[in-house]
Amino acid sequence: MANNNFDSNHESMKRESRKDYQEKQPKKHLWTRIVKWSLLIVLLLIVSGIGLFAFYAKSAPSISQNQLQSGGTSSLYNDNGKFLLSLGSEKRIYVRGNKIPQRLKDAVVSVEDKRFYKDKLGIDPIRIIGSTLTNAKSNSIAAGGSTITQQLVKLTVFSTASSQRTLKRKAQEAWLAMKVQREFTHDQILEFYINKIYMNYGNYGMGTAANYYYNKPLSQLDLAQTALLAGMPNAPVAYDPYLYPQRAKYRRNVVLSAMLDNKKITQSQYNQATKESIKSGLQPQHTDNENRIRKIDDPYIKEVIAEVKKKGFDPYNDNLKITVNIDQAAQNKLYQLANSNQVPFTSNKMQIGSTIVDPTNGHVVAILGGRHLPSVQLGLDRAVQTGRSTGSSIKPVLDYGPAIQYLNWSTAKMIDDSKYVYPGTNIQLYDWDNKYDGMMTIRHALEQSRNVPAVKTLNKVGVNRASVFAKRMGINVPTNSGLSVAIGANASSLQMAGAYSAFATMGIYHKPQFVSKIETPDGLVRNYDSAGVRVMKKSTAYMITDMLKGVIKSGSGKKAQIKGLYQAGKTGTVKYSDQDLAKFPAYNSTPKDSWFMGYTQNYVMGVWTGYDNLKDGTISGVGELSAQLIYKSMMNYLMQNKPNVDWQKPDSVIRAKIVKNSNPPQVAPNGSGIWQLFVRGHAPVGITDNNADYDEDDEKTDSNNTNSDNNSQSRNTSNDTNNENGSTSQSNRTEHNSGRVNNNQSSSSTNQSSQSSTTTQTNKPAGNNNGSTGNKGKGNGQ
Repeated sequence: MANNNFDSNHESMKRESRKDYQEKQPKKHLWTRIVKWSLLIVLLLIVSGIGLFAFYAKSAPSISQNQLQSGGTSSLYNDNGKFLLSLGSEKRIYVRGNKIPQRLKDAVVSVEDKRFYKDKLGIDPIRIIGSTLTNAKSNSIAAGGSTITQQLVKLTVFSTASSQRTLKRKAQEAWLAMKVQREFTHDQILEFYINKIYMNYGNYGMGTAANYYYNKPLSQLDLAQTALLAGMPNAPVAYDPYLYPQRAKYRRNVVLSAMLDNKKITQSQYNQATKESIKSGLQPQHTDNENRIRKIDDPYIKEVIAEVKKKGFDPYNDNLKITVNIDQAAQNKLYQLANSNQVPFTSNKMQIGSTIVDPTNGHVVAILGGRHLPSVQLGLDRAVQTGRSTGSSIKPVLDYGPAIQYLNWSTAKMIDDSKYVYPGTNIQLYDWDNKYDGMMTIRHALEQSRNVPAVKTLNKVGVNRASVFAKRMGINVPTNSGLSVAIGANASSLQMAGAYSAFATMGIYHKPQFVSKIETPDGLVRNYDSAGVRVMKKSTAYMITDMLKGVIKSGSGKKAQIKGLYQAGKTGTVKYSDQDLAKFPAYNSTPKDSWFMGYTQNYVMGVWTGYDNLKDGTISGVGELSAQLIYKSMMNYLMQNKPNVDWQKPDSVIRAKIVKNSNPPQVAPNGSGIWQLFVRGHAPVGITDNNADYDEDDEKTDSNNTNSDNNSQSRNTSNDTNNENGSTSQSNRTEHNSGRVNNNQSSSSTNQSSQSSTTTQTNKPAGNNNGSTGNKGKGNGQ
């Protein structure tokens, strides 16, 4: 019995033991499976990564010693593929490795890649991991993980643009860095790098920079000067010792600190070098750059560089092939007209800014940054300055264009040129001749550049809607502007030429551009030409053009007449403010700025003339016509071999002879009367023509609704326009073309402005932001 119990208990214990084992076994097995699968996934990721790296590396561009030794500058070509110039210095001083001072090598390595000489791969995994963690913490690109070898590869065959930081590009960069590391010694790689890096002012390589900044070879620079050059490649413009000495000193001391930490200099050497003036040994700033950049093209090149940078490239370091839209012959002719006696100016100090655009594609054909330009690389470009009022040249863009577009006004629309006081103020508006001419058509008002009709027109449209219309054409007019903006907004000749291009092309706007194509060293080509955007109805563009023809034929722009040429245009002048006249009373009867905007179907040309500073003088005598005269000479030249083609009336426009000043318009009997234009569907009963049926395509972008135009605006407005909005707003401080007021009136106007409606504009003051700044007794010029 006892044995049976023992056997029974023994069996029971065995069963319990097996049960415990079976319960524990799956848990151990599960963890084993998790570990196995994890290792397998990691292995697959590694294999996939290696495969992807190999795939990308296979298509990496080639790299040779000649490429590594060459400079990093970009080159400009015209649209026919003809080489124009290089952005770099023509006299590059290449310093061989045995001539590079050890101190410079130590400085560069210490600040850029202190493990450079220990690196056997060409890439630094430790640095890459460190920079990745730093960037992750800062949520930005705060630290770089590239070795000197990688930087050399990037400068040689890749773009430095942030948009190009793709996985494929980084893989190819790493592969080529390893290739370079295998084929060249560390000293050779450092030699290539030191001779390739950009050092500002068109200088490539530190040997060239030593000569430019100190007029010495590298071997004769002291420690502080060496550290400055070693630190500049990080941001050569920001650390310019001429323009930004404090920044340059900071960067120099960062290099010295890195050298101290890297045990390449002693504490005593560090202390002495950090105390040295940043200007010690620095040569006077260079002024004669004509050997490195053509004086005539300087304003154009400046805008090319700015545009390339906005597209995300570094034109100085990316080895780009940049196709520009310049017509060199036209550029030369424009410069010649402004700097010879062919076109008269009031004085040698009188200045000019001008832009010529091909309206069919937005290509900037030529620009003029000023007269008697100094020999300074990338100097002031008056063609793109936005701090000057346009005068009456804004009227087609901001007043009459929107009135036709949104209100369907005809050219026969009657408006009263009579005594006018800005709503909500005691500011009286005067015309340019200080007279009022009574009832007139908007055709006559625009041809003769009457101010009161223009302001009344803008008031009818509303500044908000008019601002949207103008912004779609590249002109920034703040929506809270006062009504005086109707006769003067702040814009550049470049912006105005772009806006008028939309009239020349029957409503298609092409953003003006200097660059049409960029090719990177790895063979990628980016084209920037576009089909343009419709910003107004064909009827609007045609009717404005038809009226602007009259400006040249019989209006304020008669001095721009070219016999037989189909062209249209608009004048604009700006008067001085009370503050200006208090300093220079003799300027009272002369304009501060004089404009002319003119166009054919082939070219649009914007011209501003004036003075940079009040003390330089005023526009007087024949100088008041300089803008029209230079336009006439230049357009004559441009149109020599171009077809002289008139604009064709779209079917959405009715053309009829109307009894002069009839209100409502009446058809003139027996062929008498004046030709007037009407938007089809909005002409009075009985006014017809023999045209075909309504052109539906003409009305595709018709929008009498501000909200829909705002949507269109957000789609079509360029970044450049948005960036310039700030400068436009700030530039309204000195003049608007409404006539001038006293300071107490300006203050009163401003207060009333804050209480007014931006939609109806009934109580808006004369000035854009600060009330009108004109004199009550004077109106603006034509």
